[in-house]
Amino acid sequence: MSIGEALRLAQDAELDLVEVAPMARPPVAKLMDYGKFKYESAQKAREARRNQALTVIKEMRLRLKIDPHDYETKKGHVERFLKGGDKVKITVMFRGREQSRPEMGYRLLQRLAADVQELGVVESNPKQDGRNMVMVIAPHRNQAATDAARRSAKAEKASATEEQAPSA
Repeated sequence: MSIGEALRLAQDAELDLVEVAPMARPPVAKLMDYGKFKYESAQKAREARRNQALTVIKEMRLRLKIDPHDYETKKGHVERFLKGGDKVKITVMFRGREQSRPEMGYRLLQRLAADVQELGVVESNPKQDGRNMVMVIAPHRNQAATDAARRSAKAEKASATEEQAPSA
């Protein structure tokens, strides 16, 4: 229909004439309450932002000649991060002549990945980056989803207790 006729229909219905697909032939327009539409789309965007999982990358740095007890401590930190649903970037730092033995750093990272394989999966294999060798381990997908759900439930519970508290 003509633009004038569509505008008259919109005025009669007390609505707005909104162009939906301007590149289509002929262009497509819709009768709607534009303010209400913008408000609802903002609400949907806010809800989607609230529900999205925030990916956090924690970093753990190791040296090539690490003591067994220190290794166990670092491994415990990596396990804690993975249980929390966070990705872990593990960096092995080489100094001096250690740089000529990257295979030892590779073996150390592989050992760590094998030790935490029930909690996470290697997302990016070890690769040399200058003086460092870097590997990223991500939590298993189903665990990450349950951890995100647990976090959102905890946040909702905290906001509910804030609302119930009397304000002074």
